[in-house]
Amino acid sequence: MQDMTNLTPETAAQLLDERRLPRLRELTDETQAEDLADIVEELEPTHAIRFFRLLNKELAAQVFAELNPDAQEKLITAFSDRELKTILDEMFYDDTVDMIEEMPASVVRRIIANSRPDDRKVINELLRYPSDSAGGVMTTEFVSLRADQTVSQALAVIRRDGINKETIYTCYVITPTRKLLGIVEAKDLLLSDGDTLISEVMEENVIVAHTLDDQEDVANRMSKYSLIALPVLDKEDRLVGIVTFDDAMDILHNEAEEDFSKMAGMSTAETPYNKTSVFTIWKNRFPWLAILMVSATFTGIIISSFETALAVIPILTAFIPMLMDTGGNSGSQASVTVIRGISLGELRLRDWYRVVWKELRVSLLCGISLSVLAFGKVMLVDRLIMQNPDVTVTVAFVVSVTLCLIVICAKLIGCTLPLLAERVGLDPAVMASPFITTMVDAIALLLYFGIARSLIPQLG
Repeated sequence: MQDMTNLTPETAAQLLDERRLPRLRELTDETQAEDLADIVEELEPTHAIRFFRLLNKELAAQVFAELNPDAQEKLITAFSDRELKTILDEMFYDDTVDMIEEMPASVVRRIIANSRPDDRKVINELLRYPSDSAGGVMTTEFVSLRADQTVSQALAVIRRDGINKETIYTCYVITPTRKLLGIVEAKDLLLSDGDTLISEVMEENVIVAHTLDDQEDVANRMSKYSLIALPVLDKEDRLVGIVTFDDAMDILHNEAEEDFSKMAGMSTAETPYNKTSVFTIWKNRFPWLAILMVSATFTGIIISSFETALAVIPILTAFIPMLMDTGGNSGSQASVTVIRGISLGELRLRDWYRVVWKELRVSLLCGISLSVLAFGKVMLVDRLIMQNPDVTVTVAFVVSVTLCLIVICAKLIGCTLPLLAERVGLDPAVMASPFITTMVDAIALLLYFGIARSLIPQLG
C-alpha cells in the first residue's frame, strides 16, 4: 500500500485508479505548485490529464506554468477549448509567452485563438522582443500608481488590482504618459499615514532596464542590487513591464548551464538530457570533438619532431602526461575565474593588466610549489621506489623547471583569452577549457624538449 499522507506520482496514480478523488484533491491543496508539476510530468498521459483536471483553476495555471514544454503540449492537445481558455486566463503574460516560444505553430495558433482579445494584444507585443532580451522575459502585470494619490488611495488600488498582478511588493509611480517617476514599496505604504501623498514616500532613484537589454545583464543587475523586480522602459523611456526575481533566477540558471556546456566543449541543448535523442547529443558534441581532434595534430607534430631526443632518453616520455595535464588544469582554473568575473560584470578588458599581474603572482607561487613537489616525486617515486636508473637528478630538474614554466604560461593564457574574446564580441566561455588545453599542450611540449636539450648533453 502507498503512503497516502504524502503526494507522489505513485500515490496520485493509485488514488486515481481507486477513484478516491476527494482525498486526492486534499493532497493537491497541501502541495506546492512546483511539486505538483513534477508529479504531472511523471504520470502516465491518461493519469496526468485526469490529475490536472482535479486542480482548481488558479492552482492549475500555476502548475501549468511550471511544466516542461513537452508536458504542456500534451495537456493542450487533450484540453477542450474551454479548458485551455480557463488556463490561459489565469496565467501571467510572461509565462504564456515563454510557453508559446516552445510550442509548434499549430499549438500556438490554438493558444492565440483561445486568448482574450486584450491578452492577445499584449502577448503579440511581448513576442516582438528578442527572447533573450529584457522585453522578452518581462511581464506587463504590475501595480501602477500616480504621484498625486494618497497612501489610502494607493492601498485601495492594490486591493482592487493586486490579485491579477505578478507582484504587489513594489509599485510603480508613473505619469499619464507612462513615464516612470519612482517606486513605492508595500512596506512604506503600510507604515505611512493614509493622507500622505505618494510623491512624499516614493523612491525617485530607480534602477531600470530597457527592453533590448540582454537578459543576463538584467538578471545580474537584479542580483547586484538585491531587487525583487526591475522596471523595464521602452526606447521612449515609458514603463512597459517588469522583470521579477523568479525570472531572473531562471535566467541565471540557464546562462550558467550554457556557459558550463561551452566550457566543456559542447553545444547547448534546449531539452533535458532524458528527453534528448542520441542523434541530437551527437550533433551537439561531434563538431567540438572534431575541432579539438584536428587541433591536437599540432601536439603530434611537436612530439614527432623530437623523436630523436626521445629515442636517446626514452624516460622523458613518461613525464609528458603529467606536464600536459598540469598545464591544462592550471589554464582552466584561471579561465574559469576570469569568465565568472566577466559574467558578473566584475571584469572588463580595461582590467587586463590587473588580472595579468595577479595571475602572474599566483602562477609563480603555484609553479614554484609544484616544481618542488614534482622534483621530490620524481626522485622518490620514479627513482627510488620504482628503481628506474634512467631517472637522474638532471631529468628530475628538467621536469620540475618545465612544470614551473608551464604553470606560468598556462595561467597567463587562461586569464587573457576570455578577456580578448569579450573584447572582440565572442562568448568568453567558448575560449575556455578545450582551446586553452590544446594551446597549453603545444607550449608544454616545446618548453619541455627545449629545456631538456639545454640541460642534457646527450640531446644537444
